[in-house]
Amino acid sequence: MITSTTNPHVKHLRSLRDSAKERRSERSLLLEGVRLVAHALAAGARPRVLLYAADQLGATPAGAALLAQIAALPACWPASPQVVAAAAATREPQGVVAAFAWPALPPQPGMRLVLDGIQDPGNLGTLLRSAEAAGVGLAICAPGCADPYNPKVVRAAMGAHFTLPLRVDATWALLQEELSACPLVYMADADATQPYYTAAWPQAAALIIGSEAHGPSPQALALATHTLAIPMHGRAESLNAAVAGSILLFEALRQRA
Repeated sequence: MITSTTNPHVKHLRSLRDSAKERRSERSLLLEGVRLVAHALAAGARPRVLLYAADQLGATPAGAALLAQIAALPACWPASPQVVAAAAATREPQGVVAAFAWPALPPQPGMRLVLDGIQDPGNLGTLLRSAEAAGVGLAICAPGCADPYNPKVVRAAMGAHFTLPLRVDATWALLQEELSACPLVYMADADATQPYYTAAWPQAAALIIGSEAHGPSPQALALATHTLAIPMHGRAESLNAAVAGSILLFEALRQRA
């Protein structure tokens, strides 16, 4: 059992927790908690390094089921709760923390989602979660987005990284090429005059969600064929990016269904 917080595995997990440069260099992301690790395993991923506190996991049915899975896997090490906590990104970890390789899922047919300068990790993760739930075929992080493998993004996405095709570090030239096959490219814009529910959402449409603070970038606006607004009747001036994007994604799903 690992009992030292200076163990090399702990140091490695901490580096992935704290450094985008390390995550990029290793092409790894940090997962913690029973649900996220179980979801990754169910998707066929295997940990590069995993630390677990057996007694802590065994205290719940879901944790016990995960414990039975990881006990037979390589690169999974029992550790004290203090060691697991030292490697985790949350204050009250659930007894498991792990490094997994970045998933490399090929694009699928269907809608494209472009995330244009989404800088809040919670919003970015929520948009990835909504995109996966709405059946998006490919999500693309345009320049200016937060690191999609930041632990806060990963927690908010709730496992979407392992089932949603995701492209990071896309240039605007690459985006223009990618969206050239989309007959309609919609942009969410609070100043638009067309309500989102009047738009047609064919299978191959694309949706661009712009920055929370600055709105759509000039490059994204140049790619859009239409801009859409969400009518509001209260006093709020706007919705945050995650809420607005989710509303549009599920309107598209409703029409396709």
